[in-house]
Amino acid sequence: MTAIALCSVALFSVLMHERSSVGDLAKQLREELNRYSDGEKLPSSRALVERFRVSPVTVSRALAQLAAEGLVVTRPGAGAFRSTPRSAAPVGDTSWQEVALSADAATDPVPRAVDASGVLVTLAASPPGVIEFNGGYLHQVLQPTGAMAAALARAGRRPGAWDRPPVDGLPELRAWFARGIGGAITDAEVLITSGGQSALATALRALAPPGAPVLVESPTYPGMLAIARAAGLRPVPVPVDRDGVRPELLAQAFRATGARLFVCQPLFQNPTGAVLSAERRPEVLRIAREAGAFVVEDDFVRRLVHDDAGPLPRPLATDDPDGVVVHVCSLTKATSPSLRIGCLAARGPVLERLRAIQVVDHLFVPRPLQEATLELVGSPAWPRHLRTVSGELRTRRDALAAALTAQLPELSLPHIPVGGYHLWARLPDGTDERRLVAGALRAGVAVAPGRPYFAAEPPAPYLRLSFVAVGGTAEITEGVRRLRAACDELPPG
Repeated sequence: MTAIALCSVALFSVLMHERSSVGDLAKQLREELNRYSDGEKLPSSRALVERFRVSPVTVSRALAQLAAEGLVVTRPGAGAFRSTPRSAAPVGDTSWQEVALSADAATDPVPRAVDASGVLVTLAASPPGVIEFNGGYLHQVLQPTGAMAAALARAGRRPGAWDRPPVDGLPELRAWFARGIGGAITDAEVLITSGGQSALATALRALAPPGAPVLVESPTYPGMLAIARAAGLRPVPVPVDRDGVRPELLAQAFRATGARLFVCQPLFQNPTGAVLSAERRPEVLRIAREAGAFVVEDDFVRRLVHDDAGPLPRPLATDDPDGVVVHVCSLTKATSPSLRIGCLAARGPVLERLRAIQVVDHLFVPRPLQEATLELVGSPAWPRHLRTVSGELRTRRDALAAALTAQLPELSLPHIPVGGYHLWARLPDGTDERRLVAGALRAGVAVAPGRPYFAAEPPAPYLRLSFVAVGGTAEITEGVRRLRAACDELPPG
């Protein structure tokens, strides 16, 4: 086992122990609260440390958990007190909202009811002890927490760090993103956004009116489908294979629908891991240009390349002198779910429309977060972090693929990617996805079903299995074992 892996295991054990200690202490204090009258002071933090033999941090976090539940009130300098129960609020009648929310159904060509279930699968916290193969962000042991904390501290001391930033973003950060995109993109053509999801929402609102069709890869990221439907757009699927979107079907979809927008992930596509081939890249741009359409390029995991990938293709935007491509990228996947910093890049008049919607929806991205990002990416810790993650992702990918091959040979892995954070596994025909996902959770492993990744009827049942939200390879092996047990519990199909 490598030194990095050993450190990861050790840190994971510490984190798990700390989480367990906090939960245990909170449970004990919760059970003892009935001994105190409303407003009565609880023992001091020092007394709780001595009594339960835990650290001051554990006591602080346990009290914070009880405060979040409304059971205690903490007062700086005074201590913690049992909270006074609030009188129950009167129960109202909200049934009128059913009429109000559906009143436009008769005239709206695309109902705007928002289904966030496919997104929540990757955001919802799993119960304690569950191995998370459904996560979409780096596990704590992979995040550059020390470097981010140091960057945030330095940023807070920068002159003007708490002032209002330029609405387009800090010039230095825009220039950094422009260099990362390459080609002829300049910092003047970059807008700083609150992560990739926000950037996609802005792009779709800017580029297509409500009721319009929007071409999407099939399968594709559920969050993008949710954005499109929330904006009243009609997603039209275009199939993807291991070389990316199929150009002949893309051209056919443009002709059949009259769409003026195509959203794609040319690099390590979610969920298939496909990379748009060198032969297809100019075809996609040509087809969109002839259709008078924009291409939204979601370059979401370029920084999560595995160390056996070799040279990466450049973003589509670098080969586009005509302003066909609107480029979206983010640092969130490579850092932490709470570092929500990304960018939109575009050429021509469309940039002003993107800017206007960005300002109306968000005003600007908080300056301290932008300053902290500049501190992070400009530090020596940043390239070290990327190298570490690159090697760790390859190790985890190989561990998951090997475990699935050995333990679940009935699953098919059509493509083993060299970037990104998940594998796309086809289940045997006739497998009940929902029943398997529910059974897996009972067995102690959370997985993402394939159905939400399709805009129309899926051709087969699938699972998306992430390898970044777990503590290490030992958890991957155990997670596959639990998934095997869940599959064995399924009735014969």
